[in-house]
Amino acid sequence: MKNQRNVAGLWVAAMTPLKADLSCDTERLAAHCKFLIGRGCDGVAIFGTTGEGTSFSVAERRTALDEVLKAGVPARKMLLGTGSAALADAAELNRAATDAGLAGALMLPPFYWKDVDGAGVFRSFAQAIERTGNPNLKLYLYHIPPLSAVAMDFGTIGRLAKAFPGTVVGIKDSTLDWSHTKPLLKRFAATLEILVGAEHHVPQAIALGACGTICGLANVAPGLVRALCDAPGVKADARDLKRIKALIGAVEGMPFVPAVKTVAAAQKRDDAWLAVCPPLTALPRAKAKALLARVAKLAIEPTVRA
Repeated sequence: MKNQRNVAGLWVAAMTPLKADLSCDTERLAAHCKFLIGRGCDGVAIFGTTGEGTSFSVAERRTALDEVLKAGVPARKMLLGTGSAALADAAELNRAATDAGLAGALMLPPFYWKDVDGAGVFRSFAQAIERTGNPNLKLYLYHIPPLSAVAMDFGTIGRLAKAFPGTVVGIKDSTLDWSHTKPLLKRFAATLEILVGAEHHVPQAIALGACGTICGLANVAPGLVRALCDAPGVKADARDLKRIKALIGAVEGMPFVPAVKTVAAAQKRDDAWLAVCPPLTALPRAKAKALLARVAKLAIEPTVRA
């Protein structure tokens, strides 16, 4: 499995630009995806967490996917976030991703019911896979317990991989906790594609067999995260690690999506990027000003280039 590396390197959890009516601005989204790929990113994951995916309906996500593909973003350089509270919705989005020839679907576990056991998580994924009804589905389990409040234990991950070989192909680990990521890699890196969400973990994760990252900060610092992925001998330049940690520190303590969109709006000189879907709200003016002042002081261009 790992030799195929279906998704590897730097994949960006793309932000979703919005129109005044809070619908997806597909023209800006396509342009942003092209920009990221042009800056050396290996691919983009649309409608994940940074893309506010669960705030959009199945129809909205499908329409946006169609428009982005029509705009010329390569299907094989895209993942679609398919997480949904309803199994039928997740299956429909999985099917849309597969039918379009995307690299795969990134699916959350059930995220409304809490205290769900491993059997329930397994059944949820199994039902979604079976309802998708396409043997070409490439599914990436999206582990983000800080938001989903549903953890996927190693036994459940192993059971899914065994029950659906060639379908369950990887995991995005967004625990942001190295004490979890390290044993995950030791257990599954030989058989599943592991991609981390914590930018500062990228070099050490790759050293232990991770395929790369799917991360949000690459929206605003693609060159820097590219350098962390490509550091010779997976030994990142200390200056690059210092810069990414400083960027993480700048947004820490703020709602992540509004913070990243604030930085992006300033970089692009386009305030349309400030809009977020409820219940998220844009950063207050004072916080936004302070954030941009901190980011302006950072040298986020890499010292090691791809």
